[in-house]
Amino acid sequence: MGFRLDFKENQKIEADKSYMFCPNHTSLLDPFVLIALSKNPIVFVGKKELVKIPVFGFFYKKVVIMVDRSSLESRKRVFKMAKERLQNGVSMAIFPEGLVPEENVVLAPFKKGAFSLAIEFEIPIVPQTYYDCKRFFSWDIFKGRPGILRVKQHEFITTKNKTIKEDLLDIKEETFAILKNDLENDFEYMKDTNRKK
Repeated sequence: MGFRLDFKENQKIEADKSYMFCPNHTSLLDPFVLIALSKNPIVFVGKKELVKIPVFGFFYKKVVIMVDRSSLESRKRVFKMAKERLQNGVSMAIFPEGLVPEENVVLAPFKKGAFSLAIEFEIPIVPQTYYDCKRFFSWDIFKGRPGILRVKQHEFITTKNKTIKEDLLDIKEETFAILKNDLENDFEYMKDTNRKK
C-alpha cells in the first residue's frame, strides 16, 4: 500500500511472553500496523459492526473476538474467550478507546476491559502511540496518501501483584496519560487533529 514503518521502542518485546497491547485508535490501518510490528501471535478484540465492511470484514471475523458493546452477554462472552486464548500464551490487543473517535478528538476515554484482563493474567500492558494512521488512511475519502507511519512503543506497565479492585483505574489512567501526552506533543498529529473541516 506504499506505507513504511518508523518504529521506536523504549522497551523490547520478548518473543516467548504474553502482553496486552494498547495503542490509540484512529484508522482501519491500526490493527495491520500492530500485526506488522509484532513478533508474537496476537488476538484482537473488536466491535462486531466492522464485519459489514466488504473484504475487510471477511478477514476481520476470522481473527478477532467480536463484541457487541451494548450487550452485557456479549461482553461476558468476550471476557471468557479472551481468558482461554491468554492461557495458551498468546498476546492480546485491545484498542482501549473502543472506537475510532471523531477526527478532532486527540484521544477518547478508555474502557476498562483491556486493563481487567491484563491484571487478571499479570501480563504487562504495552502502550503504543500511532501518530500518522489518521492522516494517511482516515475515514475521509478525500484525505490520505502513502507515507511513513511513525510508531512509539513506550515502557511497559506492570500488572504483577495488582488487583482489579485496587489498581484498575490507576493503571487505566496511567496508560491514557502516556498516550495523550505523547500525541499532544506531536506537531503533525495535532495539526491534523485540529485541521479545518
